[in-house]
Order: sequence, then C-alpha cells, then structure tokens
Amino acid sequence: MKTLSILLIRFSMAFAFLTSFQTMAQKLTPEQVVQTNLDFYNNRDIEGFMKSFSPEIKFYNFQSDSATIEGLEQCRKVYQNLFDQSPKLHSKILKRIVFDNKVIDHESITGRKGSDDILELVLIYEVKDEKIFRVTVLRK
Repeated sequence: MKTLSILLIRFSMAFAFLTSFQTMAQKLTPEQVVQTNLDFYNNRDIEGFMKSFSPEIKFYNFQSDSATIEGLEQCRKVYQNLFDQSPKLHSKILKRIVFDNKVIDHESITGRKGSDDILELVLIYEVKDEKIFRVTVLRK
C-alpha cells in the first residue's frame, strides 16, 4: 500500500509538472505576437490582425507624443480602410530588436494606398498578456 501511495504521489507531481510546462510552452513571446500581427497585416486580414491587440490599444506619434489611434473600434476602422485601399500592401522588416516586452521594427512598407513609394517607419510595439497594447510610430 505504501508503494502505491508513493507511486501516486510521484505520478501526481509529474503530471503537475507536465501540465505547467505545457501551459508555459503555449504562451506566445512578444516577438511572436508582433510577427503574427505583421503576417495578418501583409495578408490584409483584418480579423486576424485585430486579434493581436488589447482592447486598450493606443498608437502614438513619437515626434509629438500624441495618440493617433485609441481603442479597437478606431483601430479597425483605420486599418480596414488601409487594407481596402492597398491591394499590394506589404511590410518588410529591415531590422528587429526585442527588448523585454518591446519589439522594435524598422519596416519598409510598399503598396500603401496604391502608391509605388517606399515608406520607412520604426514601430515600437509594447506587449502585455500576449496582446499589443501600445504602438509608437517614428517617421523620418
């Protein structure tokens, strides 16, 4: 009986460890969250794109430190309009830095609103609980 009790305790501990490990393994890193968001952006998939954002999402202009987008509703409206007007929209990452919960991307964007011009931006994404809650945009 004692042996059975010890086996059950060991089994319970192993099961708890594996369950905990599996939960940790499933959590997305900030870089994975941002990359998934970028993949949906490049596919102009508004539903997938919006899933990456926190309900409290805010976009900021770095130069003026002013909010340009606040909340999911405004974010969806802005990006749905952009996706509708940009059939060849594509963002290429020129450089990426990951620092704690921040992902800093230097992006080269083409096809924006039908333009042939290349738009270079630096975006600082801040991630909490697997959601992007703040994006700060730097323009040349």
